[in-house]
Amino acid sequence: MANYNFGVFTVLVVEDNPYMRSMLRTLLYAIGMGNVLTVKDGGEAIELLRKVKENPAEAGVSSIDIVFSNWQMAPVDGAMLLKWIRRSKDSPDRFIPFIMVSGYGDSIKVGEARDLGATEFLAKPYSVDTLLKRVMVLVDRPRQFVLTSEYFGPDRRRQAVPRQGAERRVMPQEEIEIIYDDR
Repeated sequence: MANYNFGVFTVLVVEDNPYMRSMLRTLLYAIGMGNVLTVKDGGEAIELLRKVKENPAEAGVSSIDIVFSNWQMAPVDGAMLLKWIRRSKDSPDRFIPFIMVSGYGDSIKVGEARDLGATEFLAKPYSVDTLLKRVMVLVDRPRQFVLTSEYFGPDRRRQAVPRQGAERRVMPQEEIEIIYDDR
């Protein structure tokens, strides 16, 4: 395994349950994250992200590198936060890695999170190993971002392998605009 220096990262944890928020924060520090900020819901996360963009000195950080967000919260849940980050003109960073965290880890919820633009999905309960693997994927294999009329976010295709059968993308390949690709 490669050596990682996660100490340079600032992570935002968005979680309404105090116990889960504290546990995730503790685990992130345990794997070496440098700075972990926590908020109680998506609304507070939006306020913090705006503050970081407008006045980093007041926010106490210059940027947020990764967002971990619980799916189900009130009044602003993880799905609404993700939509705001990926689609709003007010979003400070539409490309920020976003890890959706949920107790519902079935393929339908994972697919919904992917289709909203989540970079990764972390199902509860999770282990330190699983958490570390999600973060390592962000570092080791960043994905290009894709913009279509229906979607903006990380390329949902993780592997560059020939596809069997008919193309499922609605738009022809030549009409898809790649926004970011560091390959």
